[in-house]
Amino acid sequence: MYEDVLRKVSLFSSLSDKELKAIARSLQERHYSRGTALFHQGDTGTGLYIITAGRVSIIQANDPDRAEEVIGTAGPGEVLGEMALLDDLPRSASVVADEETTAIILPIWEFRSVLRQQPEIALKLLSVLSRRLRKAEGRLAEH
Repeated sequence: MYEDVLRKVSLFSSLSDKELKAIARSLQERHYSRGTALFHQGDTGTGLYIITAGRVSIIQANDPDRAEEVIGTAGPGEVLGEMALLDDLPRSASVVADEETTAIILPIWEFRSVLRQQPEIALKLLSVLSRRLRKAEGRLAEH
C-alpha cells in the first residue's frame, strides 16, 4: 500500500519490492491539525515522517536568548527525521503543521525489528549513507 511512497525516499531507493513491503507494513498514518507539532526539537527521535498531504514548518531554536527561527518547510512527498532511524540523538528541530497535514510514520522500533529479520536491508542502507557522506565530504573539500 505505501511501497510507492517509500520508494521515493532516497534512503530506501535501493530496496527491492519485497523489502519495501516489509517496511511498509510498519507504517502508521497520522493526521495533524494546523498549529500542531509533529515533534519538538530536543525530543528523542521516534521515527521517520513522510508528509503525504499539507505543509509543515521546520523550526529551530539555536540560541535560548533569541526567538525560534523557521529554517524550512516541507510538503507532500518530503521526508523528515530519517536519521532518527539510525541514531539515538535528539531531534535537531521542531516540525509544526501549517495547515491540515497527513503524514505516514515509520516508528524506529518497527524499523529495527524489520532490520533484525532482514539484515540485508541494513547493508543496502549503509551503501546509500556512504554515498551521501562521500558527496558531503566532496562539497566540504570544494570550500
